[in-house]
Amino acid sequence: MTYVELDELIKNLGGFLWGWPLIISIMGVSFIMTFAFGGIQFRYFMRSWQYLLKAESAQAEARENYITPFQAFINALSASLGNGSLAGMATAMYSGGPGAGFWIFFLGFFLMAIRFAEVYASTAFTEKQAGGLMRGGPMVYLARVPGGSWLPYFYAFFCLMLTFVTGNAMQCNSIALGLEKMTAWNIYAIAAVMFLFLLYIMVGGAQRIIKVSDAITPIKVGLFFVATLLVLFTNINSLWGALVIMTQHAFTLHAARGALIGYTMQSALRFGLARSINATEVGVGTSGIIFGTTGTSSPVRSGIISLATTSISNFGVCFLLMWLFVATGAWQSEFGDIRMTIQAYETTFGSFGGWIVNILAMMFGIGCVIAYAYIGRQCWSFLTGGKYLFWYSLIFCFMALFGALVEVRILWNAIDVVNAALIISNLYGLMWLMPEIQKGVRAFYVHDRKRN
Repeated sequence: MTYVELDELIKNLGGFLWGWPLIISIMGVSFIMTFAFGGIQFRYFMRSWQYLLKAESAQAEARENYITPFQAFINALSASLGNGSLAGMATAMYSGGPGAGFWIFFLGFFLMAIRFAEVYASTAFTEKQAGGLMRGGPMVYLARVPGGSWLPYFYAFFCLMLTFVTGNAMQCNSIALGLEKMTAWNIYAIAAVMFLFLLYIMVGGAQRIIKVSDAITPIKVGLFFVATLLVLFTNINSLWGALVIMTQHAFTLHAARGALIGYTMQSALRFGLARSINATEVGVGTSGIIFGTTGTSSPVRSGIISLATTSISNFGVCFLLMWLFVATGAWQSEFGDIRMTIQAYETTFGSFGGWIVNILAMMFGIGCVIAYAYIGRQCWSFLTGGKYLFWYSLIFCFMALFGALVEVRILWNAIDVVNAALIISNLYGLMWLMPEIQKGVRAFYVHDRKRN
């Protein structure tokens, strides 16, 4: 089988997995959970920011190998803001049209119920590690459902692959290409520097990974919002028209292959949902892994805090980019990758637009790699019983070297396949545990009403 044939096979498999059955399943689960949890993402949306910004949450000292809820928020946000946002939204727009932006916005509200559930389960159902530390995440709570003897290992293995590919090799590929364009550095020198930089971080253990991520995330988020809001402001007369276009395209029907529902609508849904999930990590379970190491005593509060990460990544980044593409006219570009993003920024910044996007790509990529280093470390630790962590660090660093030096186009298509495997197993476990989560949410509501 040739490289092209393998790429086409993986692409077709991803297209099959992300067809109507999975789309309807994810939508159905998000609607069911929204109802079961009393619309918690709507009722406590503002409270999520209040909990997050409490001084004791932000300033608490993390115990060795534990992280605070605020650090969990920062790192979950960093993991969801990689080049899957900058390039992935362009792919969604190119493949699904402006209607994909509508579905990213609309479904984003309901997907937040899944994020709440996975973080709640990760902090409510934990296991004790060596030294009395606690660990949570899908590989822990999946052990409580039928198939629990093998399902946690299935999840942990695929999640580890996700950290090596999506969270590392692909991000480093974008970083290396950006640096090569902006500097006179040789690609091999760039790869070597990235390898050594990551090695320094990895050998410092979990706490060094967390501290570096804490420093990078606010910078990359701030830079993105300043640049993006400036572009939107200079195109202010087109903003309302862009919203109208996105809404109209979301419900466009086009008979194709005898389909009962329009192919255009399916494309908008499929790419809007798939790229939004790839960018925000909702349903994949990675945020649960991060929050699962906080050692918190309030799973509902952790779940509510996690809603803030989804609102930033889905509405503040993904939807904002889609709105930007339509308002600037970049959505009609012949390109379905980060070049569409560059064209949108160039409408305001001219030739400097490419520099801004490349800087953003590098910042998003670096932050994402570091956050995924922590997630992968937890998966590796689960699979090996906490052994051979140095070898994990070495493999992770070599994956960065690999990503910087080789063509990773085939890996883009593989992402959909891996994400589908993780989402299917994770949603199965969450639906099984939903009655227990629902019981905890109801108890929280009763307590909250009495307190207020």
